[in-house]
Amino acid sequence: MTSALVLAATLALAGQTADSGALYRDPVHDGAADASIVAEPGTGRWLMFYTNRRADLTGPDDRDVSWVHGTRIGVAASTDQGASWTYQGTADLPAGAPTHWAPDIVRADGLHHMFLTVVPGVFSDWNAPRAIVHLTSKDLTHWVHRGRLDLGSDRVIDAGVLALPGGGWRMWYKDERDASRIHAADSPDLDHWTPRGGALDGPAGEGPKPFVWRGRYWMIVDHWNGLGVYHSTDAEQWQAQPGRLLAEPGARPTDRAKGQHADVVVAGDRAFLFYFTHQDGAPETAGDPTWRRRSVIHAAELIETDGILSVDRNQPVTPNLGSPQ
Repeated sequence: MTSALVLAATLALAGQTADSGALYRDPVHDGAADASIVAEPGTGRWLMFYTNRRADLTGPDDRDVSWVHGTRIGVAASTDQGASWTYQGTADLPAGAPTHWAPDIVRADGLHHMFLTVVPGVFSDWNAPRAIVHLTSKDLTHWVHRGRLDLGSDRVIDAGVLALPGGGWRMWYKDERDASRIHAADSPDLDHWTPRGGALDGPAGEGPKPFVWRGRYWMIVDHWNGLGVYHSTDAEQWQAQPGRLLAEPGARPTDRAKGQHADVVVAGDRAFLFYFTHQDGAPETAGDPTWRRRSVIHAAELIETDGILSVDRNQPVTPNLGSPQ
């Protein structure tokens, strides 16, 4: 996409974004989801990699999900520590598939590791194989394909990766072959992975996001009726927190639906939740039923009180992620 077209598309949505309270909207397809936010060392920028769905596609009925296929990962950048974001284009990922979903990025020994869900085509239903692949980059722009992960299933999506306290790494992900339960796999080096099977004694879900904050391990999972919260002292045994975050619609025009598939950025003693919402309750849906496919990225601050996480989605927040290290 040319810089002129990017600018025009961004300006076209700028007023709507500011008025609606959304943090970010994709200016091409208006289907931003599944954000993964990472610092870009040496530039002062933060980058958002996100699933970029074709929410503006006309024609398919509600049973046809081809609009969530067929796009590469979108990229946005922030030069003000996460307060505002500008579209940069799509990520050049040599992943060997036409559909890219739900990136997760970790940094180790000066190298960025992306774990990306890929789908080998554009499908009108959900019955298609999916896999998680591993890519690496030194600069978050040029990527090398390291291979497809063997996780013992042909229907795995949504990697969430975290360093373990005793060394090595663990990945949590959704295994659709096991009733969409959250599974885990371990690796000593981010290249070789050993599946461990089911990892949470909870309901089906997707988009697991593990993070460390205030002396605990946390995981947020999209259960499709709000975000489930789990906590642990060792990243092995997880305890579910009662209730769901973002289960009830918010008040802002673009936030009148359940919150879905979140990322968390810990900034010192604060933690910011980046989630997406479909536009079911947006005013535009009254005149255009397909408008509900559109999705936007929102931000909220996590609050921890006596070991319980909460969030006020109606409280305006300006993310302050700090300067990238």
